[in-house]
Amino acid sequence: MADESQNQDRMMEDHVDRLRRQWARELPDLNTEPMAILGRAFRLGNMIRPSIEATFAGFGLDRGEFDVIGTLKRSGPPYRLTPTEMYALLMISSGGLTHRLDRLEKAGLIRREKSPKDGRSVQVALTEAGAALAEQAFRTDMASELAFLQPLDAQEREVLAGLLRKLILGIEANSRQNEEERGEPSPGRRGQGEV
Repeated sequence: MADESQNQDRMMEDHVDRLRRQWARELPDLNTEPMAILGRAFRLGNMIRPSIEATFAGFGLDRGEFDVIGTLKRSGPPYRLTPTEMYALLMISSGGLTHRLDRLEKAGLIRREKSPKDGRSVQVALTEAGAALAEQAFRTDMASELAFLQPLDAQEREVLAGLLRKLILGIEANSRQNEEERGEPSPGRRGQGEV
């Protein structure tokens, strides 16, 4: 009976459970609880990334290019931002942004315009084609990502979203404190832009 119960437990294990079990055998004194949450979050990101990238590729975009037109679209009318605003929102280098803007401008999805307030500065504006593509790609991506959430009911999704928000807010607050104390960039504020 005990063997049957153990076999059933193992059938319900995911990859992270198996890793933790192996580490517990090798390093029984080590607390591997972070793997239960952060390891799963990392694995989840790796599992869904190919689907997200394929969705955007279907629209002729890579993830970074979508981040640019998506950021402009969600900024609201008139769908214009300065490059400085975009660096802050996308959390990328100016060189990385320039490269993306060049490709998107060549594709007719954005245009660079002189600022009406200051003729020396430039704004990045979303074209009609860019706005339409951003909306269509985002709608397709959300439908695709929703399919990944099907194992959870609505209440479970809400609870999980709330817990992840709490965790992220705590990490961001800690990162800001570390940044202020050491004058270093915080991990929570680096990396790729967000959909």
